[in-house]
Amino acid sequence: MIVKHLEDVLGTDADVDTEGWNSRRLIYKDAGMGYSVNDTIIKPGAELTMEYRNHLETVYCIEGEGEITDLATGQTHAIRPGTIYALNRHDRHILRANRGTHMRMVCVFNPPLTGREVHDETGAYALAD
Repeated sequence: MIVKHLEDVLGTDADVDTEGWNSRRLIYKDAGMGYSVNDTIIKPGAELTMEYRNHLETVYCIEGEGEITDLATGQTHAIRPGTIYALNRHDRHILRANRGTHMRMVCVFNPPLTGREVHDETGAYALAD
């Protein structure tokens, strides 16, 4: 059984902080679960263009507000607490947090992340060996 608390991750190598987001990796590849789980903060006013070519991701918003735009269709969806979205087709998208507020998201990745990934120039994470 794996039991962790967010406090166990803060300030460790599993607490990845960038200009637009801070991802606290709670469950990652070495847990052997077949998926990873992150508690991620999208910083106020952040606008992130991403395309997970190597991963599928499901995201559940628990705090804050923003929007996601599907770059294939141009369709934009509001995000607020209780919103879930799944990037089931490796969808290229833009994620925006409203100015003045962060968004806190629970993110599940398949295949799992190793714990230290950051986005490459295409907005993707590299596939772990």
